Amino acid sequence: MAIRFVASVDRVNGEPGPLRRSRLHLAECRHRYEILVDGRRAGLTAYRDRGEQRVFFHTEIDDAFAGQGLAARLVQQALVDVRESGKRIVPVCPYVAKFLQRHAEFADITDPVTPDVLRWLEAELG
Repeated sequence: MAIRFVASVDRVNGEPGPLRRSRLHLAECRHRYEILVDGRRAGLTAYRDRGEQRVFFHTEIDDAFAGQGLAARLVQQALVDVRESGKRIVPVCPYVAKFLQRHAEFADITDPVTPDVLRWLEAELG
């Protein structure tokens, strides 16, 4: 299982409170980015690659970690990684789409969700 470290932070969402280590990993073999808090997987955002596009289709945070800003941190760092890899973003996942509406800094690498992309994703996921 190939997992590549992507980012690390010391406080959840930069908020005051107990120190918590979170790390973002890219688990390419599972087609997802995972956020770990104190060594425990707290959430993920799943994707499939379509040529130069990284199509994000699902994001989730475990209920035990809800309300801590982890989904935003996870998606932001995943999108930074996409930029660094030279790929483009396709936000099928509603959370990723909403995040992109609030973060114009990724507009230059974002492609629209088209019927062709949706048909391809459906076939890819089976």
